Parts: sequence; structure tokens; C-alpha cells
Amino acid sequence: MKVRVGYGLGTQAPTEPGSLAALVDELERLRFDSLWLSERLTGPAPDPVVGLAFAAARTTRLKFGTSVMVLPGRNPVVLAKELATLDRLSGGRLLPAFGLGVRDPAEQQAFGVERGERAKWFDEVLPLLRRLWSEDAVDHDGPRFSYRGLTVRPKPAQPSMDVWLGGQSDVELRRCGRLGDGWLPSFCLPPDVAAGIPVIEAAAADAGRSIDPEHYGVLVAYLPPGIDPGITEQFAARVAARRPGTDPVDLLPAGHDAVRARLEGFIEVGASKFVLVPVTEPPSWTDELGALADAVLPLET
Repeated sequence: MKVRVGYGLGTQAPTEPGSLAALVDELERLRFDSLWLSERLTGPAPDPVVGLAFAAARTTRLKFGTSVMVLPGRNPVVLAKELATLDRLSGGRLLPAFGLGVRDPAEQQAFGVERGERAKWFDEVLPLLRRLWSEDAVDHDGPRFSYRGLTVRPKPAQPSMDVWLGGQSDVELRRCGRLGDGWLPSFCLPPDVAAGIPVIEAAAADAGRSIDPEHYGVLVAYLPPGIDPGITEQFAARVAARRPGTDPVDLLPAGHDAVRARLEGFIEVGASKFVLVPVTEPPSWTDELGALADAVLPLET
């Protein structure tokens, strides 16, 4: 099993103009696997496509993921073009991950899709994106979009881009098995992953598909050493919304040794792809990423 460790900003915004550049440069230098940017139209986080294009221009080997990009509310042709272009210009380094969007009135208003319509939109657009990336003339008749002989170019550099989905509910797990190529949940513990993998695999089998056993991962939030634990108040609010009744301390390893131990627990139950997300920006990316690399990159195989 190939263990890979990437890094993400979550919904945070770099505090200084040069912060994202410093983060990207250190991830490349230290040979982290990937950089992941999340999406909040109404929040301070940078747009993931623009931010990842910026990162791609500064690097040669670092891969890039969206954690996650919202599909409901988007024009699939425009999105297919944007992501295919980014993958081609970066030499095939894109790792697309999609979701329905957070349950937030401001975000739902921004995307213009009612909550009850999100899943139906997602189910139409994701298979359509795959076709737009691989076929030269796409015919499609759906409840939202209709095309005849549509071609999108350039095609991605990757012959087939693996699509990652998140979520932990039964519906989300079964959607991952039915439509996804990999699973990247957040706000979870090793027992959650152990319970989720069989559900995904069963749903994939029902759909005549299979999920690569190398494609189970976790987005792991952590508290950098030396940071006041009070900074986790915002994180605690997010845990309360996503995992009611769960102690946020249980989901937030504090310090690099705790992060390594948490990753080892996930590896034991079958996860091998990780995205580490600090709950706050450290004083120095060079110091933080160097020490974190010493602790966790030896896990890579």
C-alpha cells in the first residue's frame, strides 16, 4: 500500500500576500505529495482553481487537489474546460474532488441551488464531466443540461482523472461507491473509516464497479505545536455541526507526534492517502512543514 501525505489549507486564507507562495515552495522542496484547496464562495479561502494554477506555475512535481469543489450550481462544460486546462498545463497533476456543498444558507444562495436539488444536480454533472474529458462528441439529455455533438478541448493530460468524493453518511458512502474513484472524508476517526470502506465497496459492486484499495484517504485537521488550544473554538463549532455529540478534541491531534499516531491508526484500517490541515496558520511555514515532514513523511512507502 502506497502511503502518501499531502497538505491543505481548508477554508482558511493565507494571511500575507507571500504566504501561499511560501507554503507551496516548502511543500515542493520537502516532497510532500500534494496541495489541497477547499472552496467557500462566501468565505476568505482562495478560489481553488486560481490558487492551484498559481501553485502549479511554481512547481514541477507537487500534485493538486480540490477539497472539495462544489458541483451543484456549476456549468459542467465550463468546469470541464477549466479543470482539463489545469491538468494539461500542470503535466497531469490534478486530483479533482467534488461535493454537494456545505449546509450553509450563504453558500447555497451563492450557488443558486436549493438544498433538495443538490444531489440530483451532482448525479447528472459528475458522469457528464467524465464524458467531456474523454469523448470528442458528447450527446446528453438530462433534466438540467442538453448537448449535441459537444466537444471540450484541451483534454486532460491524464488519460482518466480519478475523482475523489467525501462524506460519511450512508447516502454519501453509497454515492462514492456508485460514482467516485476514491474516498476522502474529514472529521473522522479510524473506526469511521473501517466502517465506511465496506459500504463503499458494496455500492461499487452493485453498480458493476470497483474502487482501487489504494484510493481510501482522510483529510486530517491538526493543531500545530505551540499554538494556543483556544484557537480550536471555530473547529469545535464545525465539529458540532458535522458530528453532533463528538468531542472535538478527539478529532484534533495536537502536535506532530499525535498526527503521526493518528495516521498510523488510519493506515491500520486501510486508508493510505492523507491531507493534513492546520486549524490555524503557523508563524513560519518553513519551520512548521520541516518539522512535520520529519514526523510523517517516513510513513510513505
